[in-house]
Amino acid sequence: MKPPNLPNPPNLRSLSLCLLTSAAVLATAGCINAPGKPGPEPEVARPEQVLDFAALYAQNCAACHGEKGKNGAAISLANPVYLAIAGVTNIQRVTAAGVPGTAMPPFGKAAGGMLTDQQIAILANGMDQNWGRSGSVAQSNAPAGQTRPAYASNAPGNPAEGQKAFASYCAHCHGTDGTGAPANNGIVTGSLVDPAYLALISDQGLRSSIIAGQTEQGPHDWMAYASVPPTRLISDQEITDIVAWLASHRIATPGQPYRQHP
Repeated sequence: MKPPNLPNPPNLRSLSLCLLTSAAVLATAGCINAPGKPGPEPEVARPEQVLDFAALYAQNCAACHGEKGKNGAAISLANPVYLAIAGVTNIQRVTAAGVPGTAMPPFGKAAGGMLTDQQIAILANGMDQNWGRSGSVAQSNAPAGQTRPAYASNAPGNPAEGQKAFASYCAHCHGTDGTGAPANNGIVTGSLVDPAYLALISDQGLRSSIIAGQTEQGPHDWMAYASVPPTRLISDQEITDIVAWLASHRIATPGQPYRQHP
């Protein structure tokens, strides 16, 4: 009698391989979906790939110049007068190379920093686009018939003439000797001739502060000096002379010296 047709018996090796594969898939799925396992991390861009102005400013500039370009320890950047006079090119140069002898470090890779030329350009242009037009256009332009001071001066300054100009334009708030207390109008301000302060600011920083002022203090730029005697706009040379007079108060070793023990 012929036996009935029966299916071929399964190959034990193939069956074992299938079972192992299934077990591996189930185990992997279980690990991926295990309770408490962290999910996939978001992709983090490399530092040189960050090309957003707000992110670059927050990471590199806000600590010194303020969260929104104001109220920082360093000069306000959200100042249309400063941005108009300094210009994008100067801001890029200073950002890339830093200011030797001050707290402003170089950010450009060529000078040992972390930012590319493209990122520095984004920062400089972003300041101009976001803050350069935020104030009155008149703030950035000289009145008719007047010449706006240059960002930097190549002419030498005369400290003696600078002291006279300071007395005319600045003593009203900063005191005749620049110590700030008490000023002629009773306002007490910080000393501009303190050696510790002068050790932290460059001549260009002094010039920029005189020209652009501090936006937190209201209109305090180079055009505002005409509101007090001698009621005329301060000249480029007078600014240069005032910087020379202030800088003449620098000393070689600012700060309180350590006590010498026998």
